[in-house]
Amino acid sequence: MTDLRILGIGDIGEVAAGDDLLTAIQRGLVAADAQLMPGDILAVTHKVVSKAEGRLVDLRTIEPSPFAAQWAERYGKDPRQTEVVLREATRVVRMDRGIIIAETRHGFVCANAGVDASNVGGDMVCLLPLDPDASARKLARALEQAVGFVVPVIITDSFGRAWRDGVVNVAIGVAGLLPLADYRGQHDPYGYVLSASVMAVADELAAAAELVMGKVDQRPVALIRGYAWQSGNGSGQQLVMRPERDMFR
Repeated sequence: MTDLRILGIGDIGEVAAGDDLLTAIQRGLVAADAQLMPGDILAVTHKVVSKAEGRLVDLRTIEPSPFAAQWAERYGKDPRQTEVVLREATRVVRMDRGIIIAETRHGFVCANAGVDASNVGGDMVCLLPLDPDASARKLARALEQAVGFVVPVIITDSFGRAWRDGVVNVAIGVAGLLPLADYRGQHDPYGYVLSASVMAVADELAAAAELVMGKVDQRPVALIRGYAWQSGNGSGQQLVMRPERDMFR
């Protein structure tokens, strides 16, 4: 029998640029009466990571280009936010019906190049961390120093999916565990040799964590217990589809 438990962690307080994220998470763990144990994983929404790293943009400082202004007016969007999205994009995949699908500098293909106004307030928007894997590694190192054992970290964000409605949490930064489980070459119970089964376990864990984190519940951290993760120098970049394998470019 496999027992997987996920506990949402809130009460970490409002995170601002320069704040120590470890201290904030420890505060939340104490409030939840939760103690980290060997084998645990922490999923952390990118929003608090970005806030701590100062990845916020004040839209009052943005002068939209004529193109951004024209496109935003056509679809009733904020031209300043549109301008920020275009600046964050390294490639615009599609602009249609008021939606911008873009590739970020990280290689992520997502809505609005990851620029998000939710859970920020005022005339501010939040950008993705510059290097989510580096952010995950930094937090994982701090956690290991604090508790004396490895605690893998998954930094999450919500992405839409081609051919499916709704958004799900995915892993954009990973440290301390392998994000993929490769079953190729193994046999299923009927003797069939698996040839294409590579499971994105970091994405699955991120999606499961969202069920207790919520979008409006101010629980930006989830403690995952009971998953038999594989130790290794994993990264979120390992989950990004390489251009030569992308059939839809």
